[in-house]
Amino acid sequence: MGFEVILKGKNLMRLLGGLGVAMKISGISVLISIIAGLILGMLMSAKKPVITVITRIYLEIVRIMPQMVLLFIVFFGFTKMTGTNISAEVSSVIVFSFWGTAEMADLVRGCFLSIPAIQYESSKALGLSRIQTYLYVILPQIIKRLIPLSINLITRMIKTTSLIMMVGIVEVLKVGQQIIEANRKSAPNAAFGVFAVIFLLYFFACWPISCLSKYLEKKWE
Repeated sequence: MGFEVILKGKNLMRLLGGLGVAMKISGISVLISIIAGLILGMLMSAKKPVITVITRIYLEIVRIMPQMVLLFIVFFGFTKMTGTNISAEVSSVIVFSFWGTAEMADLVRGCFLSIPAIQYESSKALGLSRIQTYLYVILPQIIKRLIPLSINLITRMIKTTSLIMMVGIVEVLKVGQQIIEANRKSAPNAAFGVFAVIFLLYFFACWPISCLSKYLEKKWE
């Protein structure tokens, strides 16, 4: 079945190291996306015409353009066009943050729109200022609705980092390919075992996050 090559030498440790690279890039990208997405989402919910047009174009670019194309544009196109030397890791963080910020901002905007107008009016009738209304009434509800949705986005970003192998980053899939190539003659079926282990690594990386999302949804239902 090809599982024996995983135990050969340092292959398992190399796979874990590759997973660590993917997790580091996705972790940094998620952190940037959450902070920038919250800010952008609040701006989008303000319904200013100029901001609405700009953010709509931004969202459409992210939705239409595949992440791999964006990765190639930043890593190969932008560096040659500007003469700058951006590493593959930095390029990956830029692309995934660009994508994640758009997704997070859209989630934040949707959460703001889901709050009934009566709650704003009731807060005003109680004498709360606009800042107090957001701090004590709106934001607690936004956070409850946003956390499960943002956790799902995090798992998607972790899985999508498999694309970074296309710009030469040695992450878990790249390591898996190297192991398969190195054992092609001695273990022709190595691909099944290697990719099965990679599947398990991604599963155990994303499963706790998915469980947390389900727990929070049930708790706040």
